[in-house]
Amino acid sequence: MSAMAEPGSLAPSGAPDPDLPGIRTAVERTLDDFLDGKARDAERDDMPPEVIGTLRDFVLRGGKRLRPLLCACGWYAAGGTGDPTAVVRVGAALELFHAFALVHDDLMDRSATRRGRPAVHRALADRYRSTRDHATAERLGVGSAILLGDLACVWSCELLHTAPLTPRQFSALLPVVHAMRTEVMYGQYLDLLATGEPTADVRGPLRVARYKTATYTCERPLHAGAALAGGPEAVLDACTAYALPLGEAFQLRDDLLGVFGDPRATGKSRLDDLREGKHTALVALALDQGDPGQRAELLRLVGDSELDERGAARVRALLTGTGARAGVEHMIRARRAQALHALCTAPFPPAVAAVLRDLADSLTERSA
Repeated sequence: MSAMAEPGSLAPSGAPDPDLPGIRTAVERTLDDFLDGKARDAERDDMPPEVIGTLRDFVLRGGKRLRPLLCACGWYAAGGTGDPTAVVRVGAALELFHAFALVHDDLMDRSATRRGRPAVHRALADRYRSTRDHATAERLGVGSAILLGDLACVWSCELLHTAPLTPRQFSALLPVVHAMRTEVMYGQYLDLLATGEPTADVRGPLRVARYKTATYTCERPLHAGAALAGGPEAVLDACTAYALPLGEAFQLRDDLLGVFGDPRATGKSRLDDLREGKHTALVALALDQGDPGQRAELLRLVGDSELDERGAARVRALLTGTGARAGVEHMIRARRAQALHALCTAPFPPAVAAVLRDLADSLTERSA
C-alpha cells in the first residue's frame, strides 16, 4: 500500500511530483487500446462498424480529461507512489462514463454540436440520410445515440472491473463510483425539471451545479484516486473542501461561456442554453436584479426555440445591464478563493497542492 500523509501534516518528503502529462498520455493510450480491441471484436462478430467507430471518434477526438487528471491528483494527494497503472485504468473508466453522460446530455438538451463537431445523435442521423427519409434518419440518430451512450456506460464498468486493483482498493473505490453515478443522474434530472422554467431563485441552479458538476466532475474523481491510495478521512475531507466550491465555479463559468463564449473556442453554440431556457444562476440573477420591464423581456426571450442571434444579443445586453454577468463573475472568484483557502490546511504534498492551485485557476478562468 502506498505511503500516506498523516492527517494535519504534509506528505512524506519523498513524495513524487504529480506527473499529470504522463497520466493523461497513459489514459489516452488506454482508451485507444481498449476501443481498438472493441473494434476488432465487432469486426470478428460481424457487428455494425459505425457503432464503435462513432463512439471511438467521440471519445478520442477531444476533451479536457479533467476527471482522470483529478483522479490522479487524489492518488498523489493521499501519498500514492509507484506504478500508476490502476489509477490510469480507473481514470479511463471515468472518461468513458463521461462520454456516456455527454451523449445523453446532448440528446436531452437537443444540442447540435459538441467539441466543434456534430453531437453524436446528429452525426448518426447524418449517416443515415443517404438511405433513409429525413424523419427516419432523425429517429435512428436519437435511438442509436441512446444505445451508444449506454454502451459507453457498460464499457466504463468493464474498464473499472478489469483494473489491476487489490480487494481492499476495490472495496474502497466502489462506494465512491456508485455515489458519483447516482449524483450525476440526480443532477441531470433536476436540470431537466428546471429547464424552460427560469425563476429568480439562484438556489435551484446552484443545487444542480452541486450534483451535476461539483461532485461528479471534481469531488468524486479526487475521492476515487485517494481511495486507491488508501487515503484517510482527513484527505477525503480536504478533497471535498477544495472540490465542491471549485466544481460550482466551473459550472458557473460554463453558464457564462454558454451565452457569452466564442463558439470557435467552446465548440458549442451560444444559442442552445437560451433556446432551451436553461435555469442557470446567470439567468436567475438577472431575473432577481432586473426591473419589471427587463424581467418581462428576459422571460419572453429565454426559452424561445426560434431565438436568433439578434434576440440573443438582446438577452446578453440584459444579462449585462442587470448586473447578472458581473454577479456570476463575483461568485466564481469567491468560490475559487474558497477552494484555494482549503488547500492551505489540506494534508497534501506541497507539489500536489501546487498543481491543484494551478487547476483552480485554469478551470475558472478558461475560455472553452
